[in-house]
Amino acid sequence: MTASRPHRITFANEKGGTGKSTTAVHVAVALAYNGKRVVAFDLDHRQRTMDRYLENRADTAARRGVALPTADCHVVEDLDPGEFEAMVAEKAEGADFVLVDTPGRDDELSRHCASQADTLVTPMNDSFVDFDLIGQVEGESFKVKKLSFYAELIWEARIKRGRAQLEENRRQMDWVVVRNRTGYTEARNMARIEKALEEMARRVGFRTAKGLSERVVYRELFPSGLTLLDKGQLGELGTSHLVARQELRELVAKLRLPGMMQAEDKAA
Repeated sequence: MTASRPHRITFANEKGGTGKSTTAVHVAVALAYNGKRVVAFDLDHRQRTMDRYLENRADTAARRGVALPTADCHVVEDLDPGEFEAMVAEKAEGADFVLVDTPGRDDELSRHCASQADTLVTPMNDSFVDFDLIGQVEGESFKVKKLSFYAELIWEARIKRGRAQLEENRRQMDWVVVRNRTGYTEARNMARIEKALEEMARRVGFRTAKGLSERVVYRELFPSGLTLLDKGQLGELGTSHLVARQELRELVAKLRLPGMMQAEDKAA
């Protein structure tokens, strides 16, 4: 970590329903279990999914009389990029990580947070409907024919970051496209998506990682604010929970965040 600026992780996707907030919460808790101070900002002030999740977590910790590693979360409403940066400077002083959960829509602040990320995480369901966020493919060959506006935006941000890297001692942006719900994709279609992602990754410069499968467990955990890392609080775990925890561990490792050990090694 640098003393002047915490590592920024932005979860961004203009499409909703991709598991973005669920992924963000689990990554935040994994960081907290590793002793990192995490300050989170929920930019979707209407739904407040991440903020509500962490509120539920605090309530459960108080009710059970236990300490649950967590993030300090703030809801952001009607701020321009300059005002947001002032808020981050105030709320995240001394933090190891700043985590930003953006809404499933395009707006100025979401673009700004994506461009400022040290690690940009774009969750997508494993389908060409979600792939369209990154680029368009031919209808018969499934070859990539053009970048999307979003991909071009991130490409330009990476170029600017590269120029500023030496001047301002900034980190190079690491863009990770996280493929959620892979188990629900038909094999032939999955192969087509993988091929298109490989082609796009070469052109734009992102990495891919397998994310969270569509599992009931994630929805069940929301009311309590618990995560798959809270082993001592979940009771007897079934096979699906154990498999889900393993995929979460692999995802956190794939993000290659600075100073991270395996999350389970720290979880109680």
